[in-house]
Amino acid sequence: MANLFYMKYLIGLICFLWSSYASAQILNAESLRKVTDTSGWSGTVSANFAIKRNVNDILVLGTDAHIQYKMNDHLVIFKNDISFLKIDGDRFSNSGITHVRHNYKLKPRIAWETFVQGQYNKVNLIDFRGLVGTGPRFKLDNSEKYKFYLGTLLMYEQEQTADGITPNQNDFRGSTYLSFSLYPNDNVTFVSTTYYQPLIENFNDYRISSQSSLIVGLFANFSIKTTYTFVYDAFPAIGIRTSQYDFTTGVAYTFD
Repeated sequence: MANLFYMKYLIGLICFLWSSYASAQILNAESLRKVTDTSGWSGTVSANFAIKRNVNDILVLGTDAHIQYKMNDHLVIFKNDISFLKIDGDRFSNSGITHVRHNYKLKPRIAWETFVQGQYNKVNLIDFRGLVGTGPRFKLDNSEKYKFYLGTLLMYEQEQTADGITPNQNDFRGSTYLSFSLYPNDNVTFVSTTYYQPLIENFNDYRISSQSSLIVGLFANFSIKTTYTFVYDAFPAIGIRTSQYDFTTGVAYTFD
């Protein structure tokens, strides 16, 4: 209980500083990265709407923002979202997530990642889920038109659910992901990432998340971003479907 309290305090402090809220169960960290060779601050702010299917039919309106700082071999990413969900036409709910990640480049194609994340999701009966993880990230190619990455991390997870049955969870999970980005021209980007996150002591308890985003430039720093996400959780909270999907589209503003 003491460890859970301190972990909640740490992530709660980050949430307070960055006011972050979101609806995803598994955060696609690849969607946060802004490709740049320039040191300094950069980021993206976007507004979107979504049609979601899990327990109910849901309409989502929201905004999200991320800021990253690059200096030499270091990259630090801060992620913040806020979403408002209208369920079955008349009921409201929300969810939240905050994510801080640090990458250190060990070699031209190998980096070491460390992250901390906290979230809640009322629709999926998650009162609190805290994650701390670390591991290597490998760049599998060296092309400017496309990029492939493989990550293998170990995470410590603490989770409380609101179903009244599932006990508090304190476990270790693996997190393996494969990501690729395509840049057919200067105005179009396609990013797709698939995560596999099994419980270390029971590989039958796993989560899979696949997310694909198409970003099309409009003018200046504005673009349209459309994203499809599929999530499978072998053991969700009682009464929650094992598979869910999101489809979102919106306008994004990128700054350097």
